[in-house]
Amino acid sequence: MVVRFKGLMRVATGALMLVGLLATPNTYAEELTKLKFTLDWRFEGPAAPFLLAKAKGYFAAEGLDVTIDTGAGSAGAVTRVATGAYEMSFADFNALVEYDAQNPGSKMQAVYMVYNYTPAAVVSLKKSGIAKPADLVGKTLAAPVFDAGRKAFPAFAKSNKFDPASVKWQSVDPAIRENLLARGDVDAITGFSFTSVLNLEARGVKESDINVMLYNNYNVELYGNAIIASPKIIAEKPKAVEGFVRAFNKALKETIANPDAAASYVKATEPLVDLALETRRLKMALNAVVITPEAKANGLGAVTEDRMQRSIAETAAAYNLAKIPSGKELFNPAFLPPKADRMIK
Repeated sequence: MVVRFKGLMRVATGALMLVGLLATPNTYAEELTKLKFTLDWRFEGPAAPFLLAKAKGYFAAEGLDVTIDTGAGSAGAVTRVATGAYEMSFADFNALVEYDAQNPGSKMQAVYMVYNYTPAAVVSLKKSGIAKPADLVGKTLAAPVFDAGRKAFPAFAKSNKFDPASVKWQSVDPAIRENLLARGDVDAITGFSFTSVLNLEARGVKESDINVMLYNNYNVELYGNAIIASPKIIAEKPKAVEGFVRAFNKALKETIANPDAAASYVKATEPLVDLALETRRLKMALNAVVITPEAKANGLGAVTEDRMQRSIAETAAAYNLAKIPSGKELFNPAFLPPKADRMIK
């Protein structure tokens, strides 16, 4: 009787252990902190590090269950966080500056500067004869009214000593901007360099026939896209913010080391994209605004205090803001991984 009882106990114990093992994944999943994250745009090449971090379990390893959604522009991505619909977003830092100036006390903060410079550029066809900023005087440019390059154009003009009012603007939908330039209906356009160049090529324009004036090559100090967090998650779940940033930083370094492999995660997420095209777009973004001398010196994700305040002042002047927000209020470096973990060659 005793022997049989001990045998039954062993069977029961084994069964309980098996049940425990089977329950572990579900239990673990329930313990993850859910976090809603929005991009500024579609699933394209530059989204690769975010998608890689999710697919390879880097977010999960930090205790996070991250949902990544597409966006419809930086202003919208900032608003999504401001309203509490999302905890974090990827958006143009200058859209955050604008929102904070118009809504004092929003307390949203950028916690990782992904684009060390704005990707905004003036793009024209070489046959137009536009070779330098001053050649834009008297010309017609096209862009959506919310386009970052258009909104920051006064800063570009001021830095290059011509009157921003000396150009004419045609307000257009993003889908037809490059069409107008390719057909010669306008003299130039503004937009993110890696978007407009590839869109023009898709419309039959050779890269050798395109002239790109990237703002940061013409004395504009504006920072670009950053990871932005809501005041609620910063205050209530700082470890979640820290974990998200740490996971992303790991993924970004991996993306820089092997962009071809990283771009495959965009294709896996959005099967309809052209992998070769998005790989090229990713490489263009990395080389233009991520792997910069400042990033190499200070590490990915960081900013320099003096330049940050100059950048915000440029934004305030270009956007005609009544208030110049403080850089210390809008950028919080407390969640950055150690500098050694953010260094690139």
